[in-house]
Amino acid sequence: MKKNDRFTQIALDSLLVLAGTFVFAAGLYFFIEPCQIAPGGVSGVALILAHVTNLPVGMLSALINIPLLLIGWRMIGHDFMWKTLLSVGSFTIFYDYILTGLPVYQGEKLVSCLFGGVLWGLGIGLVFIRSGSTGGTDIVIKIINQKRPHLQLGKLSFALDVLIITISVFVFNSLESGLFSIITMFVCTQIIDVVIYGGDRGKLVYIFSEKNGEISKRIMEEIDRGTTFFRAEGGYTGRAQKVLMCALRRNEYYPVKRIVHEIDPNAFMIAADSSEVMGEGFLPLEQQK
Repeated sequence: MKKNDRFTQIALDSLLVLAGTFVFAAGLYFFIEPCQIAPGGVSGVALILAHVTNLPVGMLSALINIPLLLIGWRMIGHDFMWKTLLSVGSFTIFYDYILTGLPVYQGEKLVSCLFGGVLWGLGIGLVFIRSGSTGGTDIVIKIINQKRPHLQLGKLSFALDVLIITISVFVFNSLESGLFSIITMFVCTQIIDVVIYGGDRGKLVYIFSEKNGEISKRIMEEIDRGTTFFRAEGGYTGRAQKVLMCALRRNEYYPVKRIVHEIDPNAFMIAADSSEVMGEGFLPLEQQK
């Protein structure tokens, strides 16, 4: 990649990570914290601790994330971690210094859940499309995925969120808070799907390019996904060529699309929706009974 292109990419990554983190922080500050709900993740833990200790939410979130960031920096690629570090640091600044003191929504809890979930999901989605994260359980999931790619990490993430929500019910002394937390989580995940994945469960990508060898190498190195070549023949030209195929998780589609565009803007690319992907690196076949 050319130096100027790399600088442009870093600038765009930073801008979208900061914008996404601000929207994420705004959703928590204006809608979620005022109605005393803790919808999972490190942010949920920080909200619970803030209620108990009266310490700033941003500071608590940073303190929880520090050991995870240190571990992640050693075990995960630096490209992912610097964006996560930027998000975690800017969240503390946005929440504790920029948004603090501004009036918050004090109306119906259901409205708070809906708007809070929308902003929360939109913010996380913006960070995710630049291959970053907002820290917390995302780092843990990334590390586990590297060591145990066959584990059903969605279930692990869900279990952690359920545990945090359960704790929040006792801390806030309100079963209603737990129920509203579930609503917020549901809205958030739907918005993330819309922002990044379009609601798709997976993607099967076919790439037609003279530079498929280079594209394949970067996909395997940066996305850690295997690729397959097919020999094909153009119906009009009669010319033989290799077609690159790759099965992806939903959050891997955007980075692959970017890789293809960077290497060959004139490539021809087909992305098909996939309801299930089974086998190595995905769900094992025996779990689909």
